[in-house]
Amino acid sequence: MSNTILIEKDKKNTGKEKPAAKRGKYAKGAEITGAQAVVEALIAENVTDFFGYPGGAIMPIYDALYDYMDTLNHVLVRHEQGSIHAAQGYARTSGEVGVVFATSGPGATNLVTGLADAQIDSTPVVCITGQVFASLLGTDAFQETDVINITAPITKWNYQITDATEIPAVLAKAFYIARSGRPGPVLVDITKNAQVQKFTYPGYKLCNHIRSYRPKPNIREEYIKEAADLINAAERPFVIFGQGVILGKAEKEFQHFIEKGGLPAAWTVLGLSALPTDHELNVGMLGMHGNYGPNVLTNECDVLIAVGMRFDDRVTGRLDKYARQAKVIHLDIDPAEIDKNVQSTVPVWGDCKETLPLLTALIWQKQHTEWLQRFKEMRKQEEEVVINDELNPQGEIMTMGEVIRVLNEICGGDAVIVTDVGQHQMVTCRYAKFNHSKSNVTSGGLGTMGFALPAAIGAKFGAPDREVVAIIGDGGFQMTLQELGTIMQTGIKVKIIILNNNFLGMVRQWQQLFNDRRYSFVNITSPDFVTLAKAYDIEATSISKREHLKAAIETMMNHDGAYLLEVIVGKENNVFPMVPQGCGVAEIRLK
Repeated sequence: MSNTILIEKDKKNTGKEKPAAKRGKYAKGAEITGAQAVVEALIAENVTDFFGYPGGAIMPIYDALYDYMDTLNHVLVRHEQGSIHAAQGYARTSGEVGVVFATSGPGATNLVTGLADAQIDSTPVVCITGQVFASLLGTDAFQETDVINITAPITKWNYQITDATEIPAVLAKAFYIARSGRPGPVLVDITKNAQVQKFTYPGYKLCNHIRSYRPKPNIREEYIKEAADLINAAERPFVIFGQGVILGKAEKEFQHFIEKGGLPAAWTVLGLSALPTDHELNVGMLGMHGNYGPNVLTNECDVLIAVGMRFDDRVTGRLDKYARQAKVIHLDIDPAEIDKNVQSTVPVWGDCKETLPLLTALIWQKQHTEWLQRFKEMRKQEEEVVINDELNPQGEIMTMGEVIRVLNEICGGDAVIVTDVGQHQMVTCRYAKFNHSKSNVTSGGLGTMGFALPAAIGAKFGAPDREVVAIIGDGGFQMTLQELGTIMQTGIKVKIIILNNNFLGMVRQWQQLFNDRRYSFVNITSPDFVTLAKAYDIEATSISKREHLKAAIETMMNHDGAYLLEVIVGKENNVFPMVPQGCGVAEIRLK
């Protein structure tokens, strides 16, 4: 076992047993190849859709897949980066493990960005890569790279298989590690000789326990009691919640917790959609482009309760100015996150689906009316200075915010929204409405431009009965636009909105504010997106006038198929509020 897995003393698993593995084509005792064993593992793990790109070193596995076309849906992407972002989108909307196939050498290295993205955003993905024959390892053979050492820092676990007999057990372990505890990406590299080698199939046994790997720490009841005492004594308690609530499937438990305590709650970018955006205790977004009240009042609360979030720098700003007055309660499944950036007063280790009910049982039924009113007053101030102008601009030029406002009106908060990275991402996260969990899919920690288009494809496979809308900037779209070919071939009904400001907008904003408008290489020329989409047999249109906006979005959403809508927005519109780099959260600027 390698890298980031927690090492603990071996204890018997006390969790629920997983159901028996599904039967594939081969029974225990059959003579099969390693490649066939890989495909049997997918069936046993209940994989239905996965993403990949064939090549020489993984060709035996693809040959084995030929006999399973009626059982498994392999999505042929146009680039390996597209495959792993699609798998991330699939995992985020389905709650299941995303699966990726890639060949050796450049195929494997093209997964690196997505692996790093999945690692920092705790997304469960299993990547299976082909590798050269074991006898050629270390010889600089054609398309050989040391993918194990390359990916060790950006995976939860990785492993190289050189003998086919290892395949069933290693893949069972890979899926278990990817989905258990704090989820993350796993990579299994399989040499070509192991893929073609025949062996006596031992059957496939789902993994639910690994010696020395403890995915969930023991809950310490004394800390639950201490945390409850702090909350009960608090006059200005404040909850900040992240994606851990979603990953823990603890949305109902979280809502019950804040409602019983009357606790105002704000979300991180990845926590968005864990709580309905219109909930009376939802006070908005934290961080660099978050809402005014949550940022300022972080430094006025007396008890700060963090649930499933990691206090990254975009949320905290300067740590020496962050919530110095508050007692901090930190609930997290990963003990390594507690006290890493912000010192906790009470650490609550454990799965929040288990710890939140224990904490809720001990807190008092309360309402913090005056404290909650402070958030409402600051929201009103933000509306007057920023929000109204963004959502209902008076000038001729359209804003990104009004596009999101109209999308909200049409979708009613029920769509899955996938965003790329940049100004459009922050505007969408600020203003999009969500009624359901697992509805906000974005690249949070790594900030990967090019994420949205392939992630939206995967998100739609993961949630086929929901509308999936990708919001993308003109810069990020051009990084992975080749995945329009994947949409064309699969017929997946993804809706795409390109917010085109002819700039790399977020970098330009910083250059405007902090570099005296020295716009260094942020002007970007784009192709005719409508013509490009139609070349891929995707319906498309472009608008630049406000009077066409609502009808254009309605047409897109009503279209029975994929659709691309380009909206020309202001070139030099900025995203506010903003916490300037190097400042504390209370130093947030409204304009």
